[in-house]
Amino acid sequence: MPTVFPVSSPGRLAKRVLLGRAMRSDRLGETLLPKKIALPVFASDALSSVAYAPDEILLTLGFAGGALAMTHSWEIALAVVVVMAVVIASYRQNVRAYPSGGGDYEVASVNIGPRAGLGVASALLVDYVLTVAVSVSAGVQNAANAFSFVRGHEAVWAVGIIVLLTAMNLRGVRESGRAFAVPTYLFMLTIIGMAAVGFFREITGTLPQAESAELELLPEAGYEAIGSFAMVFLLLRAFSSGCAALTGVEAISNGVPAFRKPKGQNAATTLLLMGTISVTMLLSMIALAQWTGVKYAEDPHLQLARDGVLVPEDYVQDTVMGQVAKSVFDGFHPGVVLVSIVTGLILVLAANTAFNGFPVLGSILARDGFLPRQLHTRGDRLAFSNGILILAGGAAFLVVVYDAKVTSLIQLYIVGVFVSFTLSQIGMVRHWNRHLRVERNQAERGRMMRSRVINAIGAAMSGLVLVVVLVTKFVHGAGFAVAAMLLLFFLMTGIRKHYDHVSDELDVAPGDTRSSMLPSRVHAIILVAKVHKPTLRALAYARATRPSVLEAVTVAVDADETRALQDEWDRRDIPVPLKALDSPYREITRPVLDYVRSIRTDSPRDLVVVYIPQYVVGHWWEQVLHNQSALRLRTRLLFTPGVMVASVPWQLASSAGTEERFEGPVAGDVRRG
Repeated sequence: MPTVFPVSSPGRLAKRVLLGRAMRSDRLGETLLPKKIALPVFASDALSSVAYAPDEILLTLGFAGGALAMTHSWEIALAVVVVMAVVIASYRQNVRAYPSGGGDYEVASVNIGPRAGLGVASALLVDYVLTVAVSVSAGVQNAANAFSFVRGHEAVWAVGIIVLLTAMNLRGVRESGRAFAVPTYLFMLTIIGMAAVGFFREITGTLPQAESAELELLPEAGYEAIGSFAMVFLLLRAFSSGCAALTGVEAISNGVPAFRKPKGQNAATTLLLMGTISVTMLLSMIALAQWTGVKYAEDPHLQLARDGVLVPEDYVQDTVMGQVAKSVFDGFHPGVVLVSIVTGLILVLAANTAFNGFPVLGSILARDGFLPRQLHTRGDRLAFSNGILILAGGAAFLVVVYDAKVTSLIQLYIVGVFVSFTLSQIGMVRHWNRHLRVERNQAERGRMMRSRVINAIGAAMSGLVLVVVLVTKFVHGAGFAVAAMLLLFFLMTGIRKHYDHVSDELDVAPGDTRSSMLPSRVHAIILVAKVHKPTLRALAYARATRPSVLEAVTVAVDADETRALQDEWDRRDIPVPLKALDSPYREITRPVLDYVRSIRTDSPRDLVVVYIPQYVVGHWWEQVLHNQSALRLRTRLLFTPGVMVASVPWQLASSAGTEERFEGPVAGDVRRG
């Protein structure tokens, strides 16, 4: 006998090509990550910030002219590094104490309360969406330095890249990690190598000036003569923009379950590696930008001048990374191209951090009843597919709305991550306080007290930065991010209330047997449109259940057709009475509903079962050719108390093999016979 292979639809075949073969649930352990893969998966966001954090620092300082940017960029960078060091030290305590993967959400929920945890979750979800939008947009802008065909079409390229990242992550965390590891490590080696070459050329006096060094950076309108207070405000705003370098630190605490055992220790080690590399690259970039005299302005044609004349409107301003690369690799163009390529790649891959953090957090929130439970379901490749798709859709929307402009998107950024930083560190302080009350071992108490000091400093510093960010960026876009967090907070609160209400309504109290009491009688009704195979199958099925009362019902829309149906019914000697319901207005749903309700009114303890003969079609276009009244009637009956609806399907020839071709609902669904 020949082997029969199931027929695959084009959609299913394309899904397998893009995502690979489905994985069994017992292979979940195979997706866990070693540190060498976890670093590029979870740390690429923080590492990539070296490509845009210096831009934001210099751009903000440049509002008051070039002198301020040259003299204070170092101080701003050092302040950012100090905050980063404290935050990373604090999060190393988090991942050891809470290795379950709830991250900041779990820490705040357990130690402060559910509302604080929900606030953290709202902030992180918004921040993850912004991470994808900012990272991909920055990557496309850097790519435009080397590839002119990208310039002017950044939003289109950014959306395309988001689609590609979505497909990669739907294949699973381990697969995406392997694919992205090489570019991430190449970026680290390239930037650190560029820094080493730049330092050597600076020491030997051979480091040339940047292309913008000969230009004069003029103050923006309104910043020509600013007072002390305005100066402090501008420095704080530059600091808050530079704190974009800290985004991504929280991703590791949310992704601890993806690490191999010992999970907490491996996550803590990865955090330390990420922080060391990020600090090294950030300080190197700021130093090289200062040594080469980089000038960077938000509006080049209004702020940059050569010999007192503003540059033309078609002047193309490269990013800080691009200008530094052209100086360091002066005379060696392949080096400039390499820096541009790896920078674009790492910025794109930085979005992958969010693709790993958002779905996991969404799954935890769905498990706790704050998001739709579909987000807790794993896809074919054991990834949380629904969360990945929602993240991609939100990021693509922002990219299109803001036309992939990093300067605009960055204003919405950072707020969410510092909300989570602050609340989680406060939660960790309370965590250590709780444990210290019962711990008697002096060595362990000493370790806990040191950890509490670290987390307390982290909470204070994060809270201070959060205040600075809100004050300096609220009117520039941060207010929209705060509004999105509040909206998400109340939405998740409403979802939880709904789930709690449904659970209370369905809960069976001890000793309560009312829900399982047998009805006094079962009154079965078969809906009949004509005498054909679906109707006869429904009759046979209904008779097999042996109801107390069994009758067939038709709606008399046309008198002649009804009379012909009754004649055929009698001629075939069908042993079930057929009742015709009057319908003077040619309705079908209303007469049936009224009849069923009349039975319930006369006998409230009777159970009414309505059998609807239906047939199944196999092609999408067939559904528009058939009557939809059965679907409407079935929907209305489902809302009638004491009534059960039984669909009796009859598969047409066109539906043959559909169950092998499709996963999930078939195209034609079920239609009335």
